[in-house]
Amino acid sequence: MVKTSSMETLNTAIPARPSRAMLGVGGIGSGTFFLLNGEHSLGREESRSGHFIDRRDYCKLHIISHYVKALLGEDICVLPIGKVGEDEVGRSLMKEMSAAGLDMRYIQIIPGMQTLYSFCFLYPDGSGGNLTTDNSACDRVEAADVTQAEADFAVYRSRGVALAAPEVPLAARQQLLRMGTKYNFRRVAAFTSAEILPAIEMGLLDEIDLLALNRDEAAAAAGIQSRAGDGPPQPVVDAALAALSAINPKLQVTITAGGGGSWSWDGKNVKHMPAFPTEVVSTAGAGDAFLAGVIAGESAGLNLQAAQELGMLVAAHSVTSPHTIDARINWKSLSLFATQASLALSARVDQFLSDK
Repeated sequence: MVKTSSMETLNTAIPARPSRAMLGVGGIGSGTFFLLNGEHSLGREESRSGHFIDRRDYCKLHIISHYVKALLGEDICVLPIGKVGEDEVGRSLMKEMSAAGLDMRYIQIIPGMQTLYSFCFLYPDGSGGNLTTDNSACDRVEAADVTQAEADFAVYRSRGVALAAPEVPLAARQQLLRMGTKYNFRRVAAFTSAEILPAIEMGLLDEIDLLALNRDEAAAAAGIQSRAGDGPPQPVVDAALAALSAINPKLQVTITAGGGGSWSWDGKNVKHMPAFPTEVVSTAGAGDAFLAGVIAGESAGLNLQAAQELGMLVAAHSVTSPHTIDARINWKSLSLFATQASLALSARVDQFLSDK
């Protein structure tokens, strides 16, 4: 247990409010991975050889929605709100999402537009970057598109999760959070490092119940410079929680730091959980897998601390796959994964998996 100042242990006996639906807005797209030959950084005018590798990349709303549905099945209706282009990528993603059980009524196909797409390049040591289109159908998601889903917000009043994920304009996410407020949903949001300050200036943190961050995003929220490898993440966590709590004292926060584990903050207490030991194939998408596990756990009645543990388990399973969506993950596979890896789960999460 890691504590900021003299904080008490979270009360694991108090469950979260069960939810029957998740309505979310965010990026829907795909990408490819290209492995470069040579470790030196790619130069501005350099030509470099390499080859494509068998890794499939997906965007945040798709990843989180997939896992929440895979984990909760018929217990939850997942309704993503977004746009894809009138292209083969968009059509393929629509089929995958529908096959996963997502309700596609609020996904629009935009003629003449391209689906969000990333070209991810990797160095032999596993580091790398990506190039992402900035004129995709996702850039056309508007507040009015969210308002069209108001009937379903009303149907699930006080029994839903409103997810505001990156890769669509902030105005659309702001409307999603406002609808969540109006209909008493659990309001969950994530922002990129570059979006944190604009989101704060727009007052979005006042309409969020749970904010999900990684280390870089936490540093941006705290107004400091800190990246993986710059030292232990605890000072970044403390600074971020202090800054965010000053803006919204009721805000709950999760922060992930890769191999450094994760932190959850319920507004009074902070809990650190080490990463589960596992064989890592790719860490891409692990943060989204973690957040999906947290949402699924809370939606099924776990409190934030227990849901954090479930999120860590989903993330640990996800990094054993080369793809940003691990299609093998469900309740049964999680239980088997934990058993085979001899992971020490809490009695609450272990019982929860057994009950499923």
